[in-house]
Amino acid sequence: MSALSRWSSPSALRPTWRNWAGNQRSTARRILQPASRDELIAAVRDARRDGIPVKPVGSGHSFTSIATTDGLRLVLDRYADPAEVDTARRRVRVQAGMPLHRLNALLADHGLALANLGDIDAQTISGAISTGTHGTGATFGGLATFVEELELITGTGEVVRCSATEEPEVFAAARIGLGALGVISEVTLRCEPAFALHCDERPMSLATVLTELEELAAANEHFEFWWIPHTDRVLAKRLNRLGPDDPVTPLPKLREWWEDIILENAALDATCRVGRKLPRLIPRINRTVTWLLSPRVFSDRSDRVFCSPRRVRFVEMEYAVPRSRAREAFAAIADIVERQPVLTTMPVEVRFVAADDIWLSPSYGRDSVYFAVHQYPGMPYQEYFAAVEAALTDLGGRPHWGKLHYRDAEFFADAYPRFTDFLRVRDRLDPDRVFRNSYLERVLGS
Repeated sequence: MSALSRWSSPSALRPTWRNWAGNQRSTARRILQPASRDELIAAVRDARRDGIPVKPVGSGHSFTSIATTDGLRLVLDRYADPAEVDTARRRVRVQAGMPLHRLNALLADHGLALANLGDIDAQTISGAISTGTHGTGATFGGLATFVEELELITGTGEVVRCSATEEPEVFAAARIGLGALGVISEVTLRCEPAFALHCDERPMSLATVLTELEELAAANEHFEFWWIPHTDRVLAKRLNRLGPDDPVTPLPKLREWWEDIILENAALDATCRVGRKLPRLIPRINRTVTWLLSPRVFSDRSDRVFCSPRRVRFVEMEYAVPRSRAREAFAAIADIVERQPVLTTMPVEVRFVAADDIWLSPSYGRDSVYFAVHQYPGMPYQEYFAAVEAALTDLGGRPHWGKLHYRDAEFFADAYPRFTDFLRVRDRLDPDRVFRNSYLERVLGS
């Protein structure tokens, strides 16, 4: 199996590209697979000379049009090697196209790990940090907070390296840079000694989880829950580190296959298909699903616990609200689910993320709770998502950059205290807007 077929969008090398969810498409005039920094630089300079825009693509796991272009598409699957692993300093430097699943395996081979991860490992490291990918954990920031140094190819084809001490303003902007400041060439990440996680995943009543929400978030290193709409049940997940001498008890392979592949993917897809065909049955379908939920307790290498296979396609919106307003936000979503004519078989996901200092991070300056709503392909979602967006915006919400939203530059200028500073850095690094596309024009202005 080639690297491209393993993680990149199947259409990445064809003129017309589509993302993982299938809701975004674009047709490029040029497609290149650079394998070196020099080739990256030459590609950007040639595109600038010819007046065409540039956009790198990874695995296509963003639901917005952030990676679309009618100009030059850079496919980074050949630019995906480790540059340096420093076990003594617990640092790893990798090329931008490195997918997370390969990065996790590389770190494990060197006795290292990332402190936190999301539940999908298909993204490239550059795409994941550029859009604000995160996991859950009240004291943990998103993936971009682990970045120690970045190397960018700017819109003029120059190489800029940035860190907390070298070009600190570029660093504050570029860790979640939306692809607007340059093509990321290399990323240096802060790691820690490899560790195992204990996972306790079990159904709970919605009332119990909401009553004990702060306690659950504080008592567990990583806590999240999925609410099954039109029911009073949730699936709650608690992850906590084991000590170095604690025994590790992975799930038996047969049970792992049955639960992760059959129940969480094949069975979910089947119920979603039935719900799409017969939407009036969705509340009954969801209640039936809650009867199938059962506890499972196991432990394993950290990335194997953080990340799960996700084979059911969907579209998604996710908003980060101040942690102090989490219960209000959930109540608003629950009210929308019950009164909107649009029904859904897909869960509402709730995760916790610590405050950070990255200028365009949804968690900039505040501890946050992220609320994600989903819909199965082919089912209506615009009315549902728009209602959720309006409700969470009223609570100070900021959208995830890689998830669907309907906000523009005027909104973001008000939502982010350092928005104009970001634009100033953009003007410096990409004065000719080589990295422009329709998404960036909407969210940053022209």
